[in-house]
Amino acid sequence: MSDTQTLARPYAVAAYKRAKETESTSKWSQTLDFLAAVMDDPQVARAAANPKASKEQFTQALLNLCQGKLDKEAENFVRLLIANRRLGLVKSICEQFEQYRAEEEGYIAVNVTTAYPIEQDENERLTALLRKVLGKEPRLNVQIDRSLIGGVLIKAGDRVIDASVQGQIQRLAKRLYN
Repeated sequence: MSDTQTLARPYAVAAYKRAKETESTSKWSQTLDFLAAVMDDPQVARAAANPKASKEQFTQALLNLCQGKLDKEAENFVRLLIANRRLGLVKSICEQFEQYRAEEEGYIAVNVTTAYPIEQDENERLTALLRKVLGKEPRLNVQIDRSLIGGVLIKAGDRVIDASVQGQIQRLAKRLYN
């Protein structure tokens, strides 16, 4: 288990408990996803990690940036993360929150990366296959990555299925070098 996951866990647990108490898991899910996207911006991430930056000024700047996207509870959560220098963990917090939500609601989040967009019938077949393999209702999050060349890369929890051309080439190269 990585240090990031360990550090993020109490925040994810607290956010999930609060979301359950207020019956707003969907809203919290969207908020955490939004915050993770904001932190993906290199300038924001650099400013958040700067130990010389004033926490108060950074907090105000970030809240101004997110104006209209966060409710009062989310703003307080952001303040807490900034005060504890944990804003950089928001992606891991979001991932763990989604895992708790999936367990509670009986589904499994599945990240599917393909080289090209998949058709509706392919999506349905893949969903049915994953339902059998994983034993839970899969919720697919499909992303396009042309570097895969072809095929598909599937991540569901701690399981990874690499059926991409890029993965096959890497495995072949590994065998040739060994």
